[in-house]
Amino acid sequence: MNVWLSIVLRLLPDMRYYSIGLGCDRGTPLLTVQTALKQALQLISAQESQIRCVATIDLKADEFAFIALAKHLGLALQCYPALALAKVPVANPSMTVLKYVGTPSVSEAAALLGAGYQPAMNPQEPTQTVPALVLEKYKHQGVCGKNVTISIAEISS
Repeated sequence: MNVWLSIVLRLLPDMRYYSIGLGCDRGTPLLTVQTALKQALQLISAQESQIRCVATIDLKADEFAFIALAKHLGLALQCYPALALAKVPVANPSMTVLKYVGTPSVSEAAALLGAGYQPAMNPQEPTQTVPALVLEKYKHQGVCGKNVTISIAEISS
């Protein structure tokens, strides 16, 4: 290997990649979602280029802002059914979210599933390595009054 390349590779920080989980009020503008994402990424000192998955609940599969954001990032929007999201243990379950969409978590659970979380098939067996949430639940209200929730999980290499 080239000596200079070897030096540069040692000086570069390890690149980390992330799965983002999204929740929002119906009809939230793209700008509100983009602003929330920018702020969330700043909190963990990350860049859009490190995002490898954009995930949400299947009820939001037609949410324009989520579709547009995923397209902007060059990714497909990953949508999970409430039943799959409900099987993911999270730090901040919400009874309000459970009441409206059938799972106590959308953003946190979607971020974890997007990062590779898989529940154990047999409750007696331990769960595989669980991806870590690096941002549990970032809430943002846009000037439009609409709310966005973003959670970010690190994808294990």
